[in-house]
Amino acid sequence: MQAFSTEQGIVIPLDRPNVDTDAIIPKQFLKSIQRSGFGPNLFDEWRYLDLGEPGKSCVGRPLNPDFVLNQLRYQGGTILLARENFGCGSSREHAVWALDDFGIRVVIAPSFADIFFNNTSKNGILAIRLDEKIVDQLFDEVESETGYQLIVNLQDQVITLPNGNRISFEIDSFKKHCLLNGLDDIGLTMQHTDEIQAYEQQRKKQTPWLFS
Repeated sequence: MQAFSTEQGIVIPLDRPNVDTDAIIPKQFLKSIQRSGFGPNLFDEWRYLDLGEPGKSCVGRPLNPDFVLNQLRYQGGTILLARENFGCGSSREHAVWALDDFGIRVVIAPSFADIFFNNTSKNGILAIRLDEKIVDQLFDEVESETGYQLIVNLQDQVITLPNGNRISFEIDSFKKHCLLNGLDDIGLTMQHTDEIQAYEQQRKKQTPWLFS
C-alpha cells in the first residue's frame, strides 16, 4: 500500500453524523473484490440524482449540486472532515477502498466505527480522532474560507492550520509504523520471508510425506 508521511490538502466537510458504509459505497458495488475503481461511486446515492449500477459509467450522470463533493470549492480535496461515528454499519472494506480510490488520504472525525477505523490504516488512509469541539471549530473555518487546507504530519503527529496553529493527535504506535512504511497485512508478513522459507524447509525434513 502507499506509505503515508505528510499530506497537505483541501478539506472536504461532510457535515453528517453516523455516516455508514452503505452510504460511503452502496451495496450494489460490492460484487467486485478489486481494490480500485470505486472512487467514481463514492457516496453514490448522495452524489448523483440517478441510481448507480456496477459497470455503469459515471460520465454524464446527473449530479446533486447540493452535495459537498460536487461543489467547486472542494474539488481536489484529499482530507475529509466528518462527524461522530463515521464508518458505522457493515464491515465492508470497500468503503475504505472507495475513499482511497477517490483520493482521500486523511479522515478527521470525533469518533469512528471500530472495524472501519482499523481498515483505514490497513489501506494507507490516516484516520484521526479529535475532540468534538476542535472538529466544530474546523467545520466553521472550512465554511468561512474557500480553499481551506490543512497540513497533516504523521511522524510528528501534528495538524497545522492555515493560520499556523498546530493541533496534536494520538495514534497507536503500530498503526503509525505501518502507515509510515506502507505496510499492510501482506507487507508485514513478507518482512519475514526468510523465516517462513526456513520453517518450510525444516518441515519438509521433519515430515517429508506431507510434501510428496
